[in-house]
Amino acid sequence: MQPNTPPPVAPEHSESELLAIRRTKLDDLVKAGVDAFGGRYDTTHQPGALKANFEENLTVSVAGRILSRREMGKATFFDLGDISGRMQCYLSKSDVGDEAYAQFSQLVDIGDFVGVEGITFVTKRGEKSIHIKKLTPLSKALRPLPDKWHGVTDKEIKYRQRYLDLISNDRSREIFVTRSKMVAAIRHYMQEHGFMEVETPMMQDVPGGAAAKPFETFFHALNQPMFLRIAPELYLKRLLVAGFTQIFELNRNFRNEGLSRRHNPEFTMLEAYWAYADFEKMADLVEGMICNLAESFCGGLKIEHKDEEGNVTKTINLARPWKRARYTDLLKSIDPKWYDYTPEERKARAKELGVEIGANFEDYEVTQHVFERLIEAKQFDPLYVTHCPKELVPLAKQNTEDDSIVDVYELVINGQEISPGYSELNNPIVQRERLEHQAGEETQKIDEEFILALEHGMPPAGGIGIGIDRLIMMLTGAESIRDVILFPQLKRKD
Repeated sequence: MQPNTPPPVAPEHSESELLAIRRTKLDDLVKAGVDAFGGRYDTTHQPGALKANFEENLTVSVAGRILSRREMGKATFFDLGDISGRMQCYLSKSDVGDEAYAQFSQLVDIGDFVGVEGITFVTKRGEKSIHIKKLTPLSKALRPLPDKWHGVTDKEIKYRQRYLDLISNDRSREIFVTRSKMVAAIRHYMQEHGFMEVETPMMQDVPGGAAAKPFETFFHALNQPMFLRIAPELYLKRLLVAGFTQIFELNRNFRNEGLSRRHNPEFTMLEAYWAYADFEKMADLVEGMICNLAESFCGGLKIEHKDEEGNVTKTINLARPWKRARYTDLLKSIDPKWYDYTPEERKARAKELGVEIGANFEDYEVTQHVFERLIEAKQFDPLYVTHCPKELVPLAKQNTEDDSIVDVYELVINGQEISPGYSELNNPIVQRERLEHQAGEETQKIDEEFILALEHGMPPAGGIGIGIDRLIMMLTGAESIRDVILFPQLKRKD
């Protein structure tokens, strides 16, 4: 057998037998006077942090889960771990006594939580370790952990029982720790650039800010239907009316739509507004932020995506400045005559190009489908697509030279939209017309309170949205949105 080759799976006991054995060990711990589900335990370090900043001869107190163990006669080596990482521990019968050592050997399992007190040292093989002087059982695991070699390979278990995935999968732990740090860095970046964080309602009586189907609920105290928000936009713009000039919200949005590799019905967005700015100034802000994240967490501006074997499948280059191109010019790069065709000719041309078109698609939807399939999906390095058709973005300001387009960008990286940015529409008359048109198509209500606020005057402004989940996917190399959301939505087992 080659080194590091996992052994064949040949369990000694069935799952029911393992559960019974652990229950018996629990009973024996209780009979021995041990609180098998203990309480407070004061620590000096986390396992991973102690190993990362290791010093010899420190007196330490560390707690965590036993992740592996190796018996060596009258001594045992085991790894103690948590989300921070692992630390090797050394337990000797001569240090803790016969009774305590026998209790550990016979009644404490891999998966149990324990606390250890001892002194740091380096073994003869160069392993950073804790020489234990006292061990305290803290919580008995009544079910075994996944096999140490194979871990969690079943996707259903990986997402439904994420805790098992995080215990056994170093890559998953790395992604979610990195995600947390990136979100903190985004907050810091926005605050350093003068933006104030605010909070707006997640439950709204009129869902607005995007063309999407909302989740519905009912507020009994007010005896009225309510909706989980599809976007915070219309409330954030009310704050521009109020006199706020730079605001952002890191928010959870909900859209009652499909599940896919790139879509989850509950997702995280950064939305920000900057009074007196425009879409180009917002693009500069986003470009700086994403490059800052890449340099801080990815080691530079080249992001490698790898397969499960560690082979590089693609490299995304975030080197600045990022390319900017008009929507119409990109379509002409697919077909120079695209805008010379009649609507029916465009439908026929789309089918020739291999793009499926719905029978009731409006002309702008046909063009958008061609854009999504033949341009967006194939663009991996950053591209700002600017000056889109006004039908696509009803909340953006019309271009002063061509009223058929709006002053916006759509940032595409890794074959998907990462961030839209607008010069915001602040004319209440035009805004009402746009929303009425959208409401007619989508059977949505118009937010009259938002129009009322606009009639009091909103300054010209730039606005952005950034899909945090997709951004994390791009920066970490994750290929599914479920790999960057701790608890993605799944169908109930029953």
